[in-house]
Amino acid sequence: MAELRLIVRIANKDLDGRKRIPKALMELKGISHRISKIMAKTFEKETGIKWDSKMGDLPENMDEKMEEIVLNPEKFSVPLWTLNKQKEYETGKDKHLIMGDLQFELRKNLQRLSKIKSYRGLRLGWGLTVRGQKTKSTHRGKGPAVGVQKKDAKK
Repeated sequence: MAELRLIVRIANKDLDGRKRIPKALMELKGISHRISKIMAKTFEKETGIKWDSKMGDLPENMDEKMEEIVLNPEKFSVPLWTLNKQKEYETGKDKHLIMGDLQFELRKNLQRLSKIKSYRGLRLGWGLTVRGQKTKSTHRGKGPAVGVQKKDAKK
């Protein structure tokens, strides 16, 4: 058996080789516990390596296969409901984004909402709640101070 690799590079990020495959994949931004397990089981179907083995036990030639599954899960019959960008606004296609691509897409969507001056876009821009929550007693610290302020002590 090969020696355990402590660092495995997948999708331009160093993952901990001592963790099991699903736990290690969760270090990537945009991959949750649910889709990481699905990706690990898909990897097992493709390669025959157990889905709950340690990430560092994978042979180095399998890193490309794991990266391909992580970057393009829709090609490997991963259920579409697990993807984080379903029916994307511009193209209407389902895709899964991770790391910097996910952050860029979220920022682009927020800019689009604020540009068209939608209710949701304005509330997001102001740092307020969007989905009808009460804000009188909760969500403190998001906006400016409201209420009575203490006067300075006169000397």
